[in-house]
Amino acid sequence: MIDVSCILINYNTSQYTIDCIKSIIDNTQNSITYEIVVIDNASRFEDYSILKTQVDELNAKQVKLIRSKLNVGFGAGNMLGVQYAEPCKYYAFINNDTLQVSENCLYHLKAFMDQTTDAGVCSPQMLDEHKKFRVTIDHFSSIQREILRRPLLETLFPSTYLNRKKTYDKPTKVHYVQGSFMFIDAKDFDDIGGFDTNLFLYYEESDVSRRLLKQKNKYTYLIPDLEYIHYKSASIKKNIHIKIEQKIALLYYIKKHFGWLHHKILIIYYSIRYFFTSIIKPSYWKLFYIFLIGAPLSKSLKQQQKINQQ
Repeated sequence: MIDVSCILINYNTSQYTIDCIKSIIDNTQNSITYEIVVIDNASRFEDYSILKTQVDELNAKQVKLIRSKLNVGFGAGNMLGVQYAEPCKYYAFINNDTLQVSENCLYHLKAFMDQTTDAGVCSPQMLDEHKKFRVTIDHFSSIQREILRRPLLETLFPSTYLNRKKTYDKPTKVHYVQGSFMFIDAKDFDDIGGFDTNLFLYYEESDVSRRLLKQKNKYTYLIPDLEYIHYKSASIKKNIHIKIEQKIALLYYIKKHFGWLHHKILIIYYSIRYFFTSIIKPSYWKLFYIFLIGAPLSKSLKQQQKINQQ
């Protein structure tokens, strides 16, 4: 059994992926055993070809590249990586648009998890491309968070809703960390069934942390003295379709964890909100319509993916 299986997803961003792989190799010493499993999530064939050529040139035996002919999204893409992973003690789900900053980061994350029996997930502090602080933690989604919003909850209930923009100086229990770097106990992850593949792009990390807490009594930790750079959504361009996907995932998450009533209240809330927004911004009519029909998973981008024949 190896110590860590790092799982990366490439989607039309081969140069980011190569840079990420190199940064992991360059910053990981022989003090741990690890591998890097790269899932190409049905990228354009030209991008995949570039990636394969550069991976071959690395001649690194710990790197595996697997090509999926269907873009299955974040959660399912990572689960495909899990299928190809060697038996390991920890999974490190790492976005391809990241760079390791802290030397031997994987070793130190492993050491923390080994010593912290109630830890299910941990993450280094995220930085932007200029090595400036970037928000890494967040609060579990709920009616309170969606309607009252984060700043008010952080002010009214600071012990429950930690300040996301604060710089912490020691390992800290949080609701969840960004999915760009999640270091997870492999047995706990497998026990809860891994990522929910109904979620295509959003809320996967929140869902996993919530299930680890509910089913295994395992917490998520921020490790602020370790750091990584995240270029932030290099392969996802924000538009109305991405906003729709985000809300579909949110409503699915709410119904899954809180039930029908909470789901219905949020549908009504967002229907009213986006009706008025769409009067000013006509592109939001599409978002209003999605709530009008109940934000079903059948409208997810997942259902629109086509098999890549190359």
